Amino acid sequence: MKKVVVIGPESTGKSTLSEKLATHFHTVWTPEYAREYIDQLSRPYNQQDLLEIAAGQIALERQQALQANRVLICDTDLYVIKVWSEHKYGNCDPRILKQVAQQHCDLYLLTYIDLPWEEDPQREHPDPAMREHFYQIYRDIVTKSGVSWVDIRGGYAEREAQAIAAIEALLEHQP
Repeated sequence: MKKVVVIGPESTGKSTLSEKLATHFHTVWTPEYAREYIDQLSRPYNQQDLLEIAAGQIALERQQALQANRVLICDTDLYVIKVWSEHKYGNCDPRILKQVAQQHCDLYLLTYIDLPWEEDPQREHPDPAMREHFYQIYRDIVTKSGVSWVDIRGGYAEREAQAIAAIEALLEHQP
């Protein structure tokens, strides 16, 4: 089984794309666990919560991998928690960094900021300069990851077509 991670700044269509890709490839996708976790909190999240979010993301990916058909589509991975923690708190817990180093991915789909910002109570950075800043951080991550990656841009249909082509190419080389 191959693991494809859709990664990028807030409000760049990651969840929408992940769901569409799972449907197209007749498989499952792993939603961003942080959304579910934060929705259940009766207080603002804090840095300690990020450990629980990381553990929840890993558990959800493992659970979904058991149901995957040739490819597992993941809406984000632990790099997102690392970036989030470093930006908001100035550092990242070493336990999360250890988990980041142990995660595996076969393809990153990096979503660009060319979709309009959609307001959401969990989103924090609507400013175009900040969105570009985070895009560059994620671009650096995927570039240095040693994993194949594709820059996903355009409208929803264009993004879906680019992502499908990238995953089909990945699966063609699967033994």
